[in-house]
Amino acid sequence: MTNFAASTTRRRALPRTAFTTFAAVAVTLLAGCAGISTLRSEVSSFGEWPAGRVPGTYAFERLPSQQARTDLADRLEAAAALALGAAGFKPAAAGSEPEVIVQLGARSTRTDASPWDDPLWWRGGAGVSRWRYGPWTSPRWGLSLHIDSPRFEREVALLLRDRVSGKPLYETRASNDGSSVANSSLMAAMFRAALKDFPSAGPNPRPVDVPLVFSAQ
Repeated sequence: MTNFAASTTRRRALPRTAFTTFAAVAVTLLAGCAGISTLRSEVSSFGEWPAGRVPGTYAFERLPSQQARTDLADRLEAAAALALGAAGFKPAAAGSEPEVIVQLGARSTRTDASPWDDPLWWRGGAGVSRWRYGPWTSPRWGLSLHIDSPRFEREVALLLRDRVSGKPLYETRASNDGSSVANSSLMAAMFRAALKDFPSAGPNPRPVDVPLVFSAQ
């Protein structure tokens, strides 16, 4: 009888140990994937960058509405500066005239799903869930409720103009949608996508994938 009880205890301990190991592996994999992912954007670019002209120095030009929100303008410029640097541009030194003037734009529009918008394709709803805690546990039943999370349409735009003539040289924009607003990490990745093919323009629109790096905070 003693041996049977010990054997039963060991058999019951195995699934719990396996579950613990699986959970540890899952957490490790999620931690590894949480730092780097891929963001796809639809990119459209226009203009003819002068043949033989290399990327030079630049300075940002803020519209009156952006001057009223300096905190947002600072974030937008910081996100675009990384993409401009990757394309070969350098910020003009203090007190010197830039070769190119850069204007930026960004938007993030929230769209809330509703069952009355399109009932046939609404993914929300209520139902009865059935689950087990383990192989020796009877099934459990309970009510479940799931609704669609809001979606955000996100877009960034960038315009390069010659400082001397004021002529627009290159215009590009990137857009996508997702379940979060356009934070600094997303905007930086979208600006990189918008300038990935610089100085080429078109075909428009085209899908562009770039690594999305975000902090663990």
